[in-house]
Amino acid sequence: MGVPPFQSFALPAMLLFSLIIIPQLALGGITRHYHFDIKYQNVSRLCHTKSMVTVNGQFPGPRIVAREGEWWNADPEAVITQALQTGGGPNVSDAYTINGLPGPFYNCSAKDTFKLKVKPGKTYLLRLINAALNDELFFSIANHSLTVVEVDAIYVKPFDTDTILIAPGQTTNVLLKTKSHYPNATFFMSARPYVTGLGTFDNSTVAGILEYEVPSHSLHSTTSIKKLSLFKPILPALNDTSFATNFANKLRSLASSQFPANVPQKIDRQFFFTIGLGTSPCQKNQTCQGPNGTKFAASVNNISFIQPTTALLQSHFFGQSNGVYSPNFPVSPLIPFNYTGTPPNNTMVRNGTKVVVLPFNTSVELVLQDTSILGAESHPLHLHGFNFFVVAQGFGNFDSSNDPVKFNLVDPIERNTVGVPSGGWVAIRFLADNPGVWFMHCHLEVHTSWGLKMAWIVLDGKLAHQKLLPPPADLPKC
Repeated sequence: MGVPPFQSFALPAMLLFSLIIIPQLALGGITRHYHFDIKYQNVSRLCHTKSMVTVNGQFPGPRIVAREGEWWNADPEAVITQALQTGGGPNVSDAYTINGLPGPFYNCSAKDTFKLKVKPGKTYLLRLINAALNDELFFSIANHSLTVVEVDAIYVKPFDTDTILIAPGQTTNVLLKTKSHYPNATFFMSARPYVTGLGTFDNSTVAGILEYEVPSHSLHSTTSIKKLSLFKPILPALNDTSFATNFANKLRSLASSQFPANVPQKIDRQFFFTIGLGTSPCQKNQTCQGPNGTKFAASVNNISFIQPTTALLQSHFFGQSNGVYSPNFPVSPLIPFNYTGTPPNNTMVRNGTKVVVLPFNTSVELVLQDTSILGAESHPLHLHGFNFFVVAQGFGNFDSSNDPVKFNLVDPIERNTVGVPSGGWVAIRFLADNPGVWFMHCHLEVHTSWGLKMAWIVLDGKLAHQKLLPPPADLPKC
């Protein structure tokens, strides 16, 4: 197996910040049977012990399950619940992890370090997935270059880099070419956050170790691993937006005859959505920890999404939307303002369960604009049900007269999660050819919890295969 136009030697799945792995096989036609004993067991990390899901007695499991990209010494659900009750920001994580292991930079964790063993003169495909809840992350391997060949399951024009940036929910495949001879050293694989907001964050670094297999019958075979030199990578500064922008601009689709970039050229509907934080009133007889005694909130076009008690998909399919959602989500902000300039005096959001309704096969252009209401911040936006093309991005306020001429309609990157630049905007295009109800939300968990989400409803097409399937007969009732 290989990644065009490369051929790779081996495909060990390396997962950054935890994920579910399906082992990749280099030879076709092979079937293997695995047995997994999944249960709760006590797991110790950072001098704390708590009950975790284990697979065959291991956390993370044997190349199959790891559940957290960040580690809290408390229940993460309780952390979010407390933040929503107080109106303040959530407590930050106690550690980042690589494949569930925090590594040597945290207390009591030297033995909990992920190690990737490689051979000299080989090329490995590493699959990196950011499963952290609230942080975009820089990742680098000391003294090694990485060749980016895929993002979000879409091939890209390959390019070399010392560091990658990956947002929560994004995936990146890179080729790692090992040194031609045994280097007589080991190398840290490190990651730390890219931070643009004003809130508190986990300012720590997680590390694993890239370890070369010692050649047999060599002078190195008697050398202790502990005595080898250990090199550390140089990661970008925590707020290095310049690196983030340059890295994003290098991502281009292959746009070949075998892997075409089917960018919508003719647009049926245009939308302009503002993305950002705001506030909501504190309830009576309660002390809130948000700005000026309010509660933190987040919104799209100043509408903070209220989760309905009845599923949107169920309501849509059975034509019972009354009292559940409104099909009048605004196509642009109701009150325009200087989105990245001096913030307005009124920072309160509106609440609602509103959706956009699209006919089947509508071609959509959407501009996502960051706001500085409570400080500019990068937001990784994820769209369910569709891939989209990132045709342009920039800083400041989007200029509808001059910016569209800069759109790349030839080989833009295709993906399902994109970072809206801090203090800037991003333009995407997609074809609404998948009937159903599809959420779009920030992939920072705290922002989603505060309401930074909305939904698209795509109506049925005329043909049988263009219609939403009914729920299965054995679907449990809520």
